[in-house]
Amino acid sequence: MGAGQSTTQAHIPSKALHVLRVTPSSPASETDIEPFFDFVVGFEGDSLSPEQNIDASQLEKIVESHEGRILNLLVWNSKNQRTRVVPVVPSRSWSQPHLSANNAQPSLLGLSMRMCEPETATENVWHVLDVLEGSPAESAGLVPMGDWILGKCLDFYLHMWSRGLINGIILGWSGGVLSAENDFYDLVEAHVDKPLRVYVYSYDFDTLREVVLIPNRHWGGEGLLGCIFGFGLLHRIPPQPEDRIPGSIPPELQEEDEAEYEQHQLFVPADSEEQVSWQHREDTTYHQPVARPAQPIRVPLPS
Repeated sequence: MGAGQSTTQAHIPSKALHVLRVTPSSPASETDIEPFFDFVVGFEGDSLSPEQNIDASQLEKIVESHEGRILNLLVWNSKNQRTRVVPVVPSRSWSQPHLSANNAQPSLLGLSMRMCEPETATENVWHVLDVLEGSPAESAGLVPMGDWILGKCLDFYLHMWSRGLINGIILGWSGGVLSAENDFYDLVEAHVDKPLRVYVYSYDFDTLREVVLIPNRHWGGEGLLGCIFGFGLLHRIPPQPEDRIPGSIPPELQEEDEAEYEQHQLFVPADSEEQVSWQHREDTTYHQPVARPAQPIRVPLPS
């Protein structure tokens, strides 16, 4: 399933379900729903008036009633400020192999979400300003100026869900979201010499990826990560151009077109002489350079 029809949303929803993770192989993974930037604001047929907030319990009942049938979710995106219709087919079959032998209810969508205010949900990001050579940040592949750290991956939730300790489709735990500047630094301190999975957004490629950081004090430089971050109003994620295709290579990083290479002149060393012989084969004319052997230089002997 792909993207649905997109419509302009004049206002920012006052309340919405913030998508924190899309589980691989789930029904939601077959759509274009994007973690962190997408918010579920309702379903087709529901009102989008600013005074009415999404009802999580009602949405859960709607999802259950549409098991095996197409459900059109209304999803608001914080990057383009638009609401689109996303068709999805709720199903339990995809999650059965991940559940233990208990009576836990499998997830129908594979979405990890939390109720929040979209206006402020995307403000707390950490802009990667510089990465020191040989540091844990460099080993993890963080890109200076082009990457933003968004939040912690939901390892705890996935562990609890796989053991059947968390049911349903709505997630109330906010462990995947960092709500203050020091939250990220405290998280790093708590993971010294331990892997820390975080979501990282690349502005250059407009993509979201999971990055594993291993903070440590023995990498040979200052700090646990060897990385300089920016936080606050001046370091929020800038909007993408309207004509930008998500996941496409930015023009400044694209390689030169082959036609440009064809226009470049062939450099021939001055000390090599060439003659061009024309050959004909099956009505196709082409030229082939044939190198002449170097002529011997005669030096007169003294008389």
